[in-house]
Amino acid sequence: MRVSEKVIEGKANYIRYTHIEMESERICFMFSGSGYTYDKPLFYYATMTMLDNSIDIVHIHYKYETDFLKRPIEEITSAMMDDIHPVLKEVLTSRSYKEIFLIGKSLGTIPIACSLLKKEEFSHAKAVLLTPLLNFKSVFDGILTSRQQSLLVIGDKDPHYSSEKMAQLNTAANKTEVVARANHHLDAGKFETHHSIEALSRVMALIEDML
Repeated sequence: MRVSEKVIEGKANYIRYTHIEMESERICFMFSGSGYTYDKPLFYYATMTMLDNSIDIVHIHYKYETDFLKRPIEEITSAMMDDIHPVLKEVLTSRSYKEIFLIGKSLGTIPIACSLLKKEEFSHAKAVLLTPLLNFKSVFDGILTSRQQSLLVIGDKDPHYSSEKMAQLNTAANKTEVVARANHHLDAGKFETHHSIEALSRVMALIEDML
């Protein structure tokens, strides 16, 4: 295993990313949330799951101001893709991969749903959308119209949760999982530690089923 910390010049600034190489023909790009970074439980164990299956990993370290999500969704998507695209291009031209996985949490689900799943080069990618921002119509529509195999996980206490929307998204292409009493971090209840750990374990099992 080789771990490289890299910096690449984007359209507006320099972007850092971590490339974990297992000499694999499969790769997983991960897109963090706003404040939910790669050392947090969902990403930490998703990374461990990928490594356990000998899959290369890229963590993209973008960072935005606190009111970033108040912008129009088109501006958010454009700004994020300006940062993400150079990393994707550099990694995917440096090695030929037969299978691509995309994992996003919250903010990180925006570029997946609103851009990447619409691109030809990702037409066969598999996506994991953790706590997707379904209140954004573009995110919901992007998932609904995509044909890639996707896993959607959200808590029923998440402000972006909608039973009606999740029912619509539960299609042949999409597998959905609703975590009871879980918030936007997928933590259950106030201090329901065991339930939160069980939910985390369940999510990792669902991710592994996609591999």
